[in-house]
This record gives sequence, C-alpha cells and structure tokens, in this order.
Amino acid sequence: MSRRLVFLFLALLASAAQAHKPSDSYLSLSVQGRELQGQWDIALRDLDYAIGLDSNADGQITWGELRRRDKEIAAYALARLHLRSNGKECTTRATQQLVDNHSDGAYVVLRFHGQCVATPTTLYIEYHLFADLDPLHRGLLRLEYAGATRTAIFGPDQAAQQFKLDQSGKWREFYDYARAGIWHIWTGYDHMLFLLALLLPSALVRRDGHWHKVTNVRSAVVDILKIVTAFTVAHSITLSLAVLDIVRLPSRLVESVIAASVVIAALNNIFPVLHRRRWLMAFTFGLMHGFGFAAVLIDLGLAPGALAVSLAAFNIGVEVGQLAIVAAVLPLLLLIRHGDFYRWFILYAGSWSTAFIAAVWLIQRAFNLRLIAG
Repeated sequence: MSRRLVFLFLALLASAAQAHKPSDSYLSLSVQGRELQGQWDIALRDLDYAIGLDSNADGQITWGELRRRDKEIAAYALARLHLRSNGKECTTRATQQLVDNHSDGAYVVLRFHGQCVATPTTLYIEYHLFADLDPLHRGLLRLEYAGATRTAIFGPDQAAQQFKLDQSGKWREFYDYARAGIWHIWTGYDHMLFLLALLLPSALVRRDGHWHKVTNVRSAVVDILKIVTAFTVAHSITLSLAVLDIVRLPSRLVESVIAASVVIAALNNIFPVLHRRRWLMAFTFGLMHGFGFAAVLIDLGLAPGALAVSLAAFNIGVEVGQLAIVAAVLPLLLLIRHGDFYRWFILYAGSWSTAFIAAVWLIQRAFNLRLIAG
C-alpha cells in the first residue's frame, strides 16, 4: 500500500512540474451605467498556439505579424467571452490592441467596449478562452463598479459566474483576493517545488553522515513549522514591499533566483549542507519568492481604497494554500518513511528530478527567451 502512495506522490510531482507557470490571462472590466470598458491581457505564447501568429515560422513573433492579425485576435478572444446584464446579452467590440510585458513574457493587450441594454444590477460572465486547448488555463478577473473591486478566477470548472454588483464590499473583496492567493500557490509550480524540496527530508534525520528515519514525529512537525514560518515571514516582507512600490526588482532576476532556489534546495537534500537549518534557506530564498508572488498580485491589481485589505487577503490566501500542501504531504511522508525505499526513491530520486526540472527553468529564465522580436 505504501508503495502505491509513493508512486501516486511521484506522479503528482511530475505532472505538476511540467511547466513553471500555468497559462493565465488578465481581464479587467469597469461598469459605468450601461457601458462596460474592458482590457484583456492574453499571453502571446497562448495565442500563437491557438491561432498561429508566427507566419514565417522563424520562432519569433514580430510586431508586423501581430498587426496583420489584429482583427483575427480580437474576434477569437471576444467570441469566447459572453457578458449578460439582467439576463440580456451585452455587445462587445474591440477598440485597441497593444503589447505589454508581464512577469512571464509578452502579452497582447486587447481593449474593448461593451454596451448593455440596461444598467446592470447583475452581470453574468461566461469565459471560454483556450478551454478546448488547455484545461489548466485560468482567467483572472478584476471587476470595478461604483468604487468597489471584485476579483474572480475562471477556468473549465468555473466557466460561468454571476456577480451581483450591489453586493460588493470589504468582506467580499477580502474573500476574492484570499481565493486568488490560494489559487496562485497551488498553481505556482516553482513555489510548490521549492516547498516540496524542503519537505522531503522532514521524515528523516541526519546522523553520522547518513539519513535515517525520524523516530520522533513531534520533532519532524516542529522542524516543518520552523521552515513554513520562516518562508511565510520572508515572502510576506517582500510581497508587501513590492506591491507598495517600495522595492521592485527586475522580473528576469526574480524568476531566475526562484528557479535557482529550487535547484539549491533539492541538491541540499542530496549533499546536505544546511540539513539542520533548512529554515534559514526557506527564509533567505523566501524573500525572492515574495517578489514572485507580488508580480501576480500587481498584474491582478489591488482594490482602490482597500490596499491593506487586498494585500493582507492575498497573503493570507497564499498561507492557507501553503499550509494545505504541508497538511497533505507531511503525513504521507511520515507514513512511508520506513526503509531504504524512501531514502533512495523519494528523497534522492525526487530531489534529483526536482533539481533537473528547476535547472531547465533557470536556463530559460537566465537567457531571457522571448516570443517577440522587433
């Protein structure tokens, strides 16, 4: 039975590590009477996969290639977004297309205008972008109405959502941003692999130059609590500094260091240097992971007039998601810690696999691979 659990754990680890960041788009809607003003940021890599933007197949998407496909891009996107006000369809039309860089690459910025039959009290949104191509794609919505901000996440399991505009409030904003934080840690594969790399030795203890199974479960739990606390404190500091625009670092540097942190954490399991102070590694690299969390929150946007609420809620959501991972993984590791099988196939094989995956990310990020050429 324990071996089946091991193979299930490794399968989940492998599937989660196929890409460092899932496919996201960022949809902003502002309701002003019967009119809607919208902006939709969609990753170029996703649009290229869907409709083939690289016309000369040279591996790069130029501005000229994009301009020639303006109408097709707008038609493709808006056909997969349906807005209804009080049960009646709202019409949409594209007004402008730009290109912008997010933390994970270049995005098409599609601006559009919507017109509803009557002033909305309830807005019904159906989101089907890339639903037939990528089951992991998510759309992050920012909805503004009467000075209040709502957020939501769309995906295949939540393709249609309804928003009662007069029910916006501080608690609603708190819930929305907390949910976004949970979602981000669960789909931020680099953050998750860093945490898992730190968790793998938790069921073992280092003595006489070798790993042995831990006999005191309480000490293992305390060790993990130190690691999680250190990581939490560190990334909370830099998340706040970045979102408040006190300290900003280049995204290329941040993403590269995050990938390097996963490599180092994994290799430390094989060639232990900080096996008794993994909390120190969690704190040190947690500072850079905080800048990574901030990039998503900045892209999503903070609620005007509720800066502290949205920042705190997102951070709490990250912690809830993180603790859920620990609560799911740690008992499993303690259950299967007996014998050499854990040491060789979970700790060593898992750490080597993690280091290899993160090393690939590090190379990609350090060399700043691009989809757009001038």
